[in-house]
Amino acid sequence: MVEQKWPQHIWIVRHGQSAGNVARDQAEAARKILIDIAHRDMDVPLSDLGRQQAQALGRWFGAMPVDQRPSVVLCSSYVRAQETAQIALEAAGVDIDDIVFQVDERLREKEFGILDRLTTYGIRHKYPELSEQRGHVGKFYFRPPGGESWCDVILRLRSVLDTISREYRRERVLIVGHQVIVNCFRYLLERLDERAILEIDRAADVPNCSVTSYEFDPARGKHGKLVPRLVNFLAPLQETGTPVTAEPDMPAAPKS
Repeated sequence: MVEQKWPQHIWIVRHGQSAGNVARDQAEAARKILIDIAHRDMDVPLSDLGRQQAQALGRWFGAMPVDQRPSVVLCSSYVRAQETAQIALEAAGVDIDDIVFQVDERLREKEFGILDRLTTYGIRHKYPELSEQRGHVGKFYFRPPGGESWCDVILRLRSVLDTISREYRRERVLIVGHQVIVNCFRYLLERLDERAILEIDRAADVPNCSVTSYEFDPARGKHGKLVPRLVNFLAPLQETGTPVTAEPDMPAAPKS
C-alpha cells in the first residue's frame, strides 16, 4: 500500500485584482516613474472587481460536494491575498472555524527592494545599470538590491512544501498567493527548469483568481505523486460573467 505523503488535492490561486494592479496600469500608460499608491505593497487591498472575482471563485468551490472542498487554506500575509481567501470562503459557505486557516509569510509576494513601486520606465530611467544587469543575468537569478530573485522565492516555497507534506497529508489544500508564487510552485511541483518556467511566464500573466491545481495519484512513481489537473483555470470567473484580469504585480519589470 502506498504511504501518501501529499495532500489529496492542492489548488494554487492568485489573489483577485488589487488597487495596485489598477494604479500600475495607469502609471505605465502615463509613462510615470512611480506607481501612485499610498499603501505599502503588503497593505494594498482588492479593487471592487477583485472582490467580485474572489466571490466568483468562492461560488465555484461552494458548488463542490462538502467532502471535496478545501479543508486547509494557506494564505500570503499580504492584505489582497487574505481578502481573496476570506471572501472566497464566505461565498463558498465554508466556516473558517471548521477548517485550518493559516496566514504564512513564506507565501508573500517577491520582494522588489529598491525597485518597489517603480514602473518599467522608472526602472530604466532611475536605475539603468540594474536594468542592464537584469537583462544580462536573467529574471530567474536577478536580485535587485534589498529584494529577491525567483530563486529566493523558490527556496522559501521548498520550505512550504515540506510543511505541507509533513502536516497536511491527505488533506485538500488551497493556497492563495501571487503571480510569482503560482509560477514558482509550478516550477517545483512540475520539476521544470529555468527555461521552461520563464517561457511560461513570458507567454502570459497569471489571471487574477485563476486556479492551478494538482491531485495525488497513487499510481505515479514509487510512493505516488502530485499531478497537474488545472492550469490558470478561469471557469470560476467565466461561468458567472466576472471580468478576467491578468495585470503583472508591482513593479512592472519587463519580461525576459
